[in-house]
Amino acid sequence: MKIDKKYRLLSKPQAEKGIYQSILREETGWQFLNFEARLMEKGEKWTANTRQNEYAIILLGGNYSVKTDKGNWETLNGRKDVFSGIAHSLYLPRNTEFELTAESSLLDIAYGWCETDEDHPAYFKRPEEAAIEIRGGDNASRQINSLLQPGFDCHRLVSVEVYTPSGNWSSFPAHKHDSRQVDADGKVVEACLEETYFYKIDKPQGFAIQQVYNDDRSLDEIAVARNNDVVLVPEGYHPVVAGHGYNVYYLNFLTGSDQSLANTDDPDHKWIYGSWKGRDPRIPIVTAEMNNQ
Repeated sequence: MKIDKKYRLLSKPQAEKGIYQSILREETGWQFLNFEARLMEKGEKWTANTRQNEYAIILLGGNYSVKTDKGNWETLNGRKDVFSGIAHSLYLPRNTEFELTAESSLLDIAYGWCETDEDHPAYFKRPEEAAIEIRGGDNASRQINSLLQPGFDCHRLVSVEVYTPSGNWSSFPAHKHDSRQVDADGKVVEACLEETYFYKIDKPQGFAIQQVYNDDRSLDEIAVARNNDVVLVPEGYHPVVAGHGYNVYYLNFLTGSDQSLANTDDPDHKWIYGSWKGRDPRIPIVTAEMNNQ
């Protein structure tokens, strides 16, 4: 992890090839969540064992084949980059031997993992299986693609990818998920989750601005995120705004008390939900059909 000198919740890319982002719980002090992003050249292999962890591997760009002791899969229509289609997502349970081979000139993947004491089936999720949700309204409209959505057959991991058009707000009105709360029926209304925001911008000079703050402002941080940056969300509310002129992508991994996205809104801004007049016509920014182009 290469923490930015100015923004203490921002991790900068640490290499141009190989593992270029690495967020390990031993470094963050988190209980569960780990994250890495990796660039591989054609024919390069990544061989590993998940051991006591469940993994989710998200295809950012290119194609790969993978052989495991739970099954073999191949991406035949991998997107060129995150702005050219929807992700393939591979879930691998604990104690899985795998060998992943880059089948394109350059392969870009990201993956999150956490410890588990449960066994779940391996699953290869194709782009057309990812549900698209258009969330928000007006200049807070954004596109969410469900990868490992709540209810996915795993233990703790959740992953979604989010597209925020130029100048729009995202993860807004601001919400938090740092204190597990249940209602009178035992339903989880807020989960306690650790989270990473991994950014891609559609132009190299582009950026997003993210705030991370809690109710008493003992945590109140700003991060200017650029391509391949990661913003850490250990607690608190965490809204994002895309710089004008730049479409912003971020990949979220979350894990913690529940396989859930249950959250609590910042009460100061909850009124905004009833104020929208329409939705941004620029979304959806990507579809599964784009993967075949």
